[in-house]
Amino acid sequence: MVSVVIIGILFICLIAGFPMVVGMIGSSIAAILIFFPKISMPILMQNLVTGISSSTLLAVPMYILAAEIMCSGKSGEKLFGAVRILLGHLPGGVAVASIGSCTLFGAISGSTQATLVAVGRPMYGQLRKIGYTPSHALAMLASSANIALLIPPSICMIMYAICGKGVSLAELFIAGVVPGILLFVFFSIYEIITARIKHIPRTAKPSAKEVGKTLKEAILPFGFPVLILGGIYAGWFSPTEAAAVAVAYAFILEAIVYRSMKVKEFCKAALSTGVTTATVFILVAAGQVLSFVISYAGIPQSIASAVIESNMGATGFLFVVAACFFVSCMFVDSIPVILILVPIFFPIATSLGINEIHLGVLVTLQAAIGCITPPFGCNIFTASAIFDQSFSTIVKGLWPYVVLFVATTVLIIVFPDISLSLVKTAFGG
Repeated sequence: MVSVVIIGILFICLIAGFPMVVGMIGSSIAAILIFFPKISMPILMQNLVTGISSSTLLAVPMYILAAEIMCSGKSGEKLFGAVRILLGHLPGGVAVASIGSCTLFGAISGSTQATLVAVGRPMYGQLRKIGYTPSHALAMLASSANIALLIPPSICMIMYAICGKGVSLAELFIAGVVPGILLFVFFSIYEIITARIKHIPRTAKPSAKEVGKTLKEAILPFGFPVLILGGIYAGWFSPTEAAAVAVAYAFILEAIVYRSMKVKEFCKAALSTGVTTATVFILVAAGQVLSFVISYAGIPQSIASAVIESNMGATGFLFVVAACFFVSCMFVDSIPVILILVPIFFPIATSLGINEIHLGVLVTLQAAIGCITPPFGCNIFTASAIFDQSFSTIVKGLWPYVVLFVATTVLIIVFPDISLSLVKTAFGG
């Protein structure tokens, strides 16, 4: 009955248009008042504070600020230019370059919507110019932007690490690299085949001088992902420390080297970071309260008993987890879904011997799919607003990418080493 009350109130608040945090706090308070009246409200306040006391959360505002600084300067432009000149002349090259730009920018932003805005604006016009329909171009950009959730730094992975207490964020970051590259390869193959079928023209092949000049200009922006991944991989700093280094690197690059950022732009980036961070932190605090109520009610234990009795095994359970996150992220933003569902499924997964890093990659991948899945995929609305296209226009072109996402999900479930091989190489085990 507790779960019915929680789900019911969450659903009602969602339908009524309330912010998700209202449903999370409201369902928690209602469950306590109805089923656990002995729990005092100060305990809820303690959980609110506990929810945002994790040192891991320090990485969130810093990665966001680093991305804001890079977006407002010249680094993104130089990065995209290098990818375009390397790949643009190949069959489907502009599309592949767009996907590659999204993948690389994911190593800066950690946010799918920021990636869509940063890459989509310069690339959409080029895609339309060579013959791509609005539906195809926007569906490809919206889907490719989701690779940012798997390529570190990833805000979704940070949220998972906070919910799954004791999970190594460094290992989780490294684990997302191979699945992210796998998606880039799948999307690129699809675009190359599509370009040949539809006879999409290629762009002119650049000269060696042009390639050299563009790559030389992009060396410093390329250092951003190298710095984060290389520093974590080499053990020079933790993911949270890497976030601080990223901010410093971005600031030096834009304010001193390129001189593209003035005080006004920096203040604007800081304000945007503060607003986004406040939203995330409020959700995390509310998620901790709801997690406390869910645990107190014994809901994870009940589900664990049902899973054990069903004899579905670890692989079957992972498919159930994938389905639950897939459906949930169709209706709700990924961060609340992670905050609500991970505390339920995490202890069950560990009891079944499922690697916590493998589970984290699977959860993050489902969050990525949810960003492009109707009816409430956030990237659909973002693309619609930015490029002034209808919801249906974008949705019409999404399904091939959803199929590729689902295929990747199946591969990761069946072959865990896709997400764990690099972790074992970097950290042993």
